[in-house]
Amino acid sequence: MNAPWSPSRGGGGGGSNRDPFAAFVCDDNAADIIRPVVVEMGWPAEKVHKGGLRNAVQTLSVAASPNILFVDLSESGDPLNDINALAEVCEPGTVVIAAGQVNDVRLYRDLLASGIQDYLLKPFSPDQLRDAIAHAQAVLHAPKAGEGPIERPHLMTAVIGARGGSGASTLATSIAWLLAEKERRSTSLLDLDLHFGTGALTLDLEPGRGLTDAIENPSRIDGLFIERAMVKASEKLAILSAEAPIHQPTLTDGTAFHLLQEEMKTAFECTVIDLPRTTLVQHPHLMGDVQCTVVAAELTLASARDVIRILSWLKSNAPQSQVIVVLNKVVAGATPEITKKDFEASIERKIDVVIPYDHKVTSQAAKLGKPVADAGKGSKIGGALQDVVTKMLAIAGQEDDLPKIGAKAAAKPSLMAKIGDLKSLFPKKASKQAASEPVA
Repeated sequence: MNAPWSPSRGGGGGGSNRDPFAAFVCDDNAADIIRPVVVEMGWPAEKVHKGGLRNAVQTLSVAASPNILFVDLSESGDPLNDINALAEVCEPGTVVIAAGQVNDVRLYRDLLASGIQDYLLKPFSPDQLRDAIAHAQAVLHAPKAGEGPIERPHLMTAVIGARGGSGASTLATSIAWLLAEKERRSTSLLDLDLHFGTGALTLDLEPGRGLTDAIENPSRIDGLFIERAMVKASEKLAILSAEAPIHQPTLTDGTAFHLLQEEMKTAFECTVIDLPRTTLVQHPHLMGDVQCTVVAAELTLASARDVIRILSWLKSNAPQSQVIVVLNKVVAGATPEITKKDFEASIERKIDVVIPYDHKVTSQAAKLGKPVADAGKGSKIGGALQDVVTKMLAIAGQEDDLPKIGAKAAAKPSLMAKIGDLKSLFPKKASKQAASEPVA
């Protein structure tokens, strides 16, 4: 049961013999709720039968299973054993929705573990039934393992802001959207700013409790948890984020984050992690499977200093990850605090992508509840964001396209020497500081 099924597969019963839906209920009230919803879906109301689970087992032992099967467990004395009996007569690919009167979390979990897609507590509403059917249809139409035309390795990317306000979250959301909508890759966005994350807000979504539930109980994290906890932004994009209460500190050793990464690698083609600097420092193991790191920076002295520190950290703690340094919110014609040339000299590498600042596009994106990449299609900012994704995909396919951290000569000046070089770019500041210091 619940294995994704394709009509082209054939197999027992064959695609042509399968009904899209069938229900076996124990009472008239349930039947009266189900029939109008079934008719809305364009399915025959006659497929709603009386008799519950026992009748379902008898009927399906001699007939082809439907794509979606609804069974009523109200009259079942041992639901788990009866579901196992149902599994013996159901063909692979049938998605089963159950309903019953027992409100027991353990039973619910056991039923899900046995292969049930969903369990509705009676009395249920038409909207609850519609949601359950919609989830069942999503399972039926989900990409099947090994059936895709191209076998793609998973691409895990971390987006880190060198400084607060450098636009890392905006960048992460746009990257995830472009991977999903333009590159047509199933993508998960993991926003690890637990209290102030903006991933869901940018996509005009409610974040839900999935991420906080995962932190509170990491043992729950599995493929089914990912399916239920992640909020769908589109057919190819899902997000896991939180808006944890700011009066309640969230304590975690990072185990939940690592388990989420592992499950997302299985469920999606791409994972984009919006990784705050503080989380990077506290949980360095999160970078273990990250192939690509996007560092968002601005043309400021503090940003240059922190890019140096982050690159040094990545060299020591995540040498396998290739880095894309992005200058964000660059205003054309303005005089920056530090020039691009001096910035590159201080960090000892080239800037990979420059993203211009476009007030009109960013404001429009906020008003529409869309990522900047979506609102800025055809603009310079949209093209620059696509350049970031293109470089990421090059890393996934050809690991030598971009230099790794530490690819330059080993003899490098110390971190303090680099910061000293930065200060030399501002002679006025340096002279003021010297004047204020006492003479030895």
